[in-house]
Amino acid sequence: MSTINPFGKKVIKVSTDFCGRELSLEVNRVGFRTSASVLARYGDTVVLGTAMVSDSKVEGLDYFPLSIDYEEKFYAAGKISGSRFIKREGRPSDEAVLIGRLIDRPIRPLWPKGYRNEVQGVVTVLSMDPNFRPDMVAMIAMSAAFMLSGAPFEGPIAGLRVGLVEGKLKAFASPEELDQGSLDLVVAGTKSGIMMAEAGAKEVSEAQIVEALEFAYKQIQPAILLQDELIKKVGVTPQQYELLKPDEAIQKRVDKWLFGKLGANLRAPHPERGDLVNKLRESMYAHFEAQEGEEFIKAKPDYDEAFVTALHEDLRQSILIENIRPDGRKITEIRPLSSEVGFLPRAHGSSLFTRGVTQAMNVVTLAPLSYAQMIDTMEENTEKRYLHHYNAPGYTVGEVRRLGAPGRREIGHSHLAERALEPVIPPEADFPYTIRAVTEIMSQNGSTSMAATCASCLALMDAGVPLSAPVSGIAMGLMTDGKKPVILTDIADAEDFAGDMDFKVAGTSKGITALQMDMKVHGLPVETLQKALEQGKAGRAEILQHMLAILPEPRAEMSPYAPRVETIMINPEKIREVIGKGGETINKIIAETGAEIDIKDDGLVMVASPDKKSIDAAIQFIRTLTAEPEVGKIYEDCRVVSVLDFGAFVEILPGKEGLVHVSEMKEERVEKPSDVVKEGDRVTVKLVAIDDRGRLQLSMRAAQREKGNK
Repeated sequence: MSTINPFGKKVIKVSTDFCGRELSLEVNRVGFRTSASVLARYGDTVVLGTAMVSDSKVEGLDYFPLSIDYEEKFYAAGKISGSRFIKREGRPSDEAVLIGRLIDRPIRPLWPKGYRNEVQGVVTVLSMDPNFRPDMVAMIAMSAAFMLSGAPFEGPIAGLRVGLVEGKLKAFASPEELDQGSLDLVVAGTKSGIMMAEAGAKEVSEAQIVEALEFAYKQIQPAILLQDELIKKVGVTPQQYELLKPDEAIQKRVDKWLFGKLGANLRAPHPERGDLVNKLRESMYAHFEAQEGEEFIKAKPDYDEAFVTALHEDLRQSILIENIRPDGRKITEIRPLSSEVGFLPRAHGSSLFTRGVTQAMNVVTLAPLSYAQMIDTMEENTEKRYLHHYNAPGYTVGEVRRLGAPGRREIGHSHLAERALEPVIPPEADFPYTIRAVTEIMSQNGSTSMAATCASCLALMDAGVPLSAPVSGIAMGLMTDGKKPVILTDIADAEDFAGDMDFKVAGTSKGITALQMDMKVHGLPVETLQKALEQGKAGRAEILQHMLAILPEPRAEMSPYAPRVETIMINPEKIREVIGKGGETINKIIAETGAEIDIKDDGLVMVASPDKKSIDAAIQFIRTLTAEPEVGKIYEDCRVVSVLDFGAFVEILPGKEGLVHVSEMKEERVEKPSDVVKEGDRVTVKLVAIDDRGRLQLSMRAAQREKGNK
């Protein structure tokens, strides 16, 4: 392997032990035209992280133009897409979008406020070790690339996925261990603290989550030190850049005009507070326009930014010093709750969950298992029977927006609410349905993903889905001055925008099923997150109590409009007989009964229809096809297949024929079988024996005798 690239630069590689395997970072081997590129290797996983940073700021933007994408390549797993028509990678899968967000979330807060240079990060999985997921290796590669770009990224960061395997925490657990275990936790952080956490869990306690956070934070430190070592070896040249800073003179003028007009004057629930803020803003515009005329018109965006800055600072000080929130609530107080279920008459299940001004409608639809979603990605090739989808059009925040495909935020919120309910969804054998829950956000003012979780739980219960336990969710916030942290229960929009943390947690009365935490400051100690978890537990319990007052348990009966699904088990060797050549037999059953039929490889047959008679007819058809001959059983209305000199062959089951010897046709002597039966006749027979070659011996005489005795 060459140690010099085509441009004469030395290939630099550093490595360290990371959770029991070698982690290496390599530069100057690939990606010669990028701002920086890093090859990260861990086991057989190889990930390329590339960073592109523009030389100057983009004018006219009021946000940081950062994008991070995670690229799945089927070849990395030695796969070709299972689609018959499309073999090339196209639109990223939902899983790739979620991992892109996962990498973005701890990185985004670590750029200086006012930085407006366009930045793009792309991580591409080139080779995938199937023994663990590659996403955390990708996060490390992306962090290292940004550090080497010379841009003002205040990293490095590293991440770790932790599972709970046989009661013990394990880094880089296998996909199977994560699926079977009770915890799948991702933690990302810097040297100084945790930046992001996300988990799916099976009713895991707060204490176990805290233990896992501490474990992960300690384990990521070698990967952070390795990036520092790489930076020293490469010798990074810092980028020259210009920050878009607020006009200090304008800020001072706005602060002076606002003196005495904020604080208690604006404390009111939404939307009253919003109206007060808008009136105050308009008054400020009028004041400065009267004073400065055309100069104010030109600088109006700067005045507006100064106004928002002052508003946020006042909100923070009110909470940190006075423990008073912008809508007047106490620190642990939840906004007013109201809910209803079953308000959409034709839906299989429906709910409306309202918390303050945030409102989520959820609609549940049930279908046979054949409607499950096929998942075909670099990592997976499976089916998904429980789906949660989330929609939030512009009108939900009072804006005009074009409708389109769901964005990264919608996909992320869908996943979080789905993850929160997944552990309590009944297994396929107990409830053989595909379940789709759709949350339509009606109004937004903070934590719609947790409103979606609560609404989804109520709608599933309304649909008669036998959840193992009800789930509620809440969003926690944080204000800190670096010394004093104040945890807020049930944050609203204003507190989210001005705050330092967004911590969403969902679960049952027994434990946590999902959590998602994002920081806006440069990391937090585990102790602060522990306090947020404990405070969130009390908030979840209060919301759950409200939900159970609306609907205490899943309905015993499903909607009359939902399909009914019944199951039977057949011998797997009989599946071919039910399907028939080219699907001929199963299509005949469907056509004659009107039922939908799904068959699993283990012999589980699911028959679905809104009509019970249709289900019964299909099941009887299948039972007849798959039944095994029973010695001593009488078979009625059996067709005579052929008549020979020594007897007649009779079909007692589909494809199962036996011989009625001439001596077994009547009590009295029969000379010729054709004197008693002819081909096509329907007769009643008894199976008297099966010989060692599997041949069936039938008797009309024994059947007549037994029926006569009855």
